[in-house]
Amino acid sequence: MALAGSATATLGHELSNPPTDGISSVKFSPDDPSLLLVGSWDKKLRLYDVTTDTLKREWNQKAATLDVCFSSGNRCFSVGVDKKLKSFDVNAPGETVIGSHDDAIRCVVHAPETGQILTGSWDHHIGLWDPRTNASLGKYAQPAKVFSMDVVGHTLVVATAGRSLFVYDIRNMKETLQPRESSLKFMTRVLRCMPNGEGFVSGSIEGRIAVEYFDPSKESQARKYAFKCHRQVVDDTEHIFPVNAIAFHPIHGTFASGGSDGVVYIWDHLNKKRMRQYPRYPTGISSLAFNCDGSMLAVASSYSFDEGEKDHPPDSVFVRQVGENECRSKAKVAA
Repeated sequence: MALAGSATATLGHELSNPPTDGISSVKFSPDDPSLLLVGSWDKKLRLYDVTTDTLKREWNQKAATLDVCFSSGNRCFSVGVDKKLKSFDVNAPGETVIGSHDDAIRCVVHAPETGQILTGSWDHHIGLWDPRTNASLGKYAQPAKVFSMDVVGHTLVVATAGRSLFVYDIRNMKETLQPRESSLKFMTRVLRCMPNGEGFVSGSIEGRIAVEYFDPSKESQARKYAFKCHRQVVDDTEHIFPVNAIAFHPIHGTFASGGSDGVVYIWDHLNKKRMRQYPRYPTGISSLAFNCDGSMLAVASSYSFDEGEKDHPPDSVFVRQVGENECRSKAKVAA
């Protein structure tokens, strides 16, 4: 299915009516491959039909949005600086406040296995919520601010300040399954779980990505590794850029990374290969998302203020068509 409207051929189609301030999060619907939810610092939450380049709905917010997610094709959620977890019906204008934290909420994820919503806050807590009853199912203390988290099956992985990682079973949040120290030497900025449930990938402010596995056996832990990325050599000087975004392809299990260098890479982590590099975007990449059938990749090109206040290109959301074999691993993986 072709995207409507004009397009920048090498970058993908640029959506009309983009946010006017920093884009914090882009997420596709789990059911509809064309519906994209976008959160930003301009105090608006936007829902697009990317196939027709239509802004389907816009919700006004009282503060910046830091993260968004869907639970189904018709229900979505946002969190942010106002410390609240809010729910929205994609077909209605209003919002429902489900609960709150004592500080800004940095991340929100939906756990399909249980139907629950999880929030990670700068108040050093993980929140667990039942969106069917809008009830809190408990808050669980962390040693520091939550920077990123993701869930696969019943497994939750949380990245906090201080390079700490914590693995939980969401059916028993009172106990930590695995406390870990990040394989990366600098602050974790993003973390995403592998779709097959075997492990997770994290990115740091120092232009590195780590691939880790849940199985604690020596054989499995020997498979983990980290590598350099999102770096440029200019006039014989290496410039290092934060890794801001990671997104797994839902079919092939390879992943995309985006950095403050404005570059998106596709990686085959099982075979330790970089599969492709897309042309540079106008400014840094703040968020990435594949749609549910893997046919499109949303790229948020948005300056993330790593270098403080400065002039920068306007914020944009590009949507790339992903070819059938574009993210498919070409190497055979040993059984």
